[in-house]
Amino acid sequence: MNMMAMRCGGETIIVDAGMGFPEEDAPGIDIMIPDFSFIDQYRDEIIAVVLTHGHEDHIGAVPFLLKEVDVPVYGTHFTLALLENKFDEHGLKAEVHAVEPRERVQLGANFEVEWIHVSHSLTSCTAVAVSTPVGVVIHSGDFKIDDSPVVGPRTDLERLSEYGDRGVLALLADSTNAERPGRTQSERAVIPALERVFEEAEGRIVLSCFTTSVHRIQIVLDLAREYDRRVGLLGRSMLRNVETADSLRQLRVPDGIFVSAAEARQMDGDQLLLLVAGCQGDPMSAMTRLATDQHKNLFVAEGDTVVLSARQIPGNEPAISRLISHCYKRGARVIDSSIARVHVSGHGSQEDLKILIEAIRPRFLVPIHGEHRQLYRHRDWAAELGIFDRDDIIIIENGDVLELDEDSAEITATEYVGRTFIDASYEKVEDMVVRDRKHLSYDGIVLAIVTINPTSGELESEPEVVTRGFIHEEDSSETLTELKNLVEETVTAASLEERTDYGVIKEKIRLALKRYIQKATGRRPMIIPVVVEV
Repeated sequence: MNMMAMRCGGETIIVDAGMGFPEEDAPGIDIMIPDFSFIDQYRDEIIAVVLTHGHEDHIGAVPFLLKEVDVPVYGTHFTLALLENKFDEHGLKAEVHAVEPRERVQLGANFEVEWIHVSHSLTSCTAVAVSTPVGVVIHSGDFKIDDSPVVGPRTDLERLSEYGDRGVLALLADSTNAERPGRTQSERAVIPALERVFEEAEGRIVLSCFTTSVHRIQIVLDLAREYDRRVGLLGRSMLRNVETADSLRQLRVPDGIFVSAAEARQMDGDQLLLLVAGCQGDPMSAMTRLATDQHKNLFVAEGDTVVLSARQIPGNEPAISRLISHCYKRGARVIDSSIARVHVSGHGSQEDLKILIEAIRPRFLVPIHGEHRQLYRHRDWAAELGIFDRDDIIIIENGDVLELDEDSAEITATEYVGRTFIDASYEKVEDMVVRDRKHLSYDGIVLAIVTINPTSGELESEPEVVTRGFIHEEDSSETLTELKNLVEETVTAASLEERTDYGVIKEKIRLALKRYIQKATGRRPMIIPVVVEV
């Protein structure tokens, strides 16, 4: 989750701390964050958190991290403004320091950090150049080489080249698009397709994108003004992030363009654009509520044009497919990146990476960010450039400790790194709880209830067996009778000592039911014996 520790001379800085979203096999879990246990041995050495940019997969775990270690946080003004919104949700106060691109900050005795502007799908994004006693390490952050960004300046290749002229020990480079040849297109590449949407749409336009995609939001606002449409913002994160970007002049908002949801409901469709959070089909998002008639003011209707201006995050395909189907069922026209160029990536492809590498000219290249296949293909492709020996391109995986000095780079150890599950209340959920939930979802539960006299050890009433998610109700009568008889036989066959030791008798009942159910059905439900003392 894009969290990296850099350690030198007994001091440690953390670069980014992001969150991820769980797959469907983690019921009741809202987000995942890194397991911070690996930093325990360095807890007293950590002096700062350094942020490259404000996407959730880079800052989402920072509030949780600061509950573990109370250290200052450094980042650009916009990155910290997005982070402050999270602090408010957590009721957290933290020491933050806003920096400008090309600003250099001394952290402890061993780190001097400079933030260098790079282009990305978000604004105010940076690489960080970390100067240490053994050399300079540059962390690219998420980047692409956009020659004509919608908002803000281009990637600061001049400053990166100046570092390259002085000598860079290692470049940690984004590998997300390392498999793609050529250049990643500019954010402006989506304008023609979106213009056609505005020209052809006769009713409302409902556009959903990542709420941090400031360039995309700026394009949409400009087109809405050009085509005389007012804009309604739906979804808490969309409202909050647009307000934050506007307050820090990351957006140029046309005067009087926004309307409330209640006002939007009264407007003619050809006068309205809805800019909506929830492009990934989250069941609780504003976009899904619109598409399923659950929003209190608005809904997707016949004649609407729905635009999903975002990539599909791996794992979210089923939810997005359901979202699109809901929109079609309501008579809307749906446009996504499979139909028109309404999205471009924020990550550099191979030629972008080549431009970065040629500017910095590092001694070692360390691919980061991406799946394992992307890291390895990054190495294979970069080795063909003739800039590096293959041995000077170092593949590191989660938990690897990479040791650098002036002349060498070597993986010297591997730390355990895991993930921590977080639910909607921002509380940690233990792995065992998630495993139990998965167990229940697969095979259900069998609850066996017996009432035992604590003195005589005799059953005071017939055992009860309750099942959920284990057997169909219509087929349950005969099976439940057999299970009840088995419980009664198990208790009756036990000794007085076993019957009056509730821990022992519960385990005997559980094992008897487990063996019988597995043999009879091949299933493994969760079995919970309950002993009632009378």
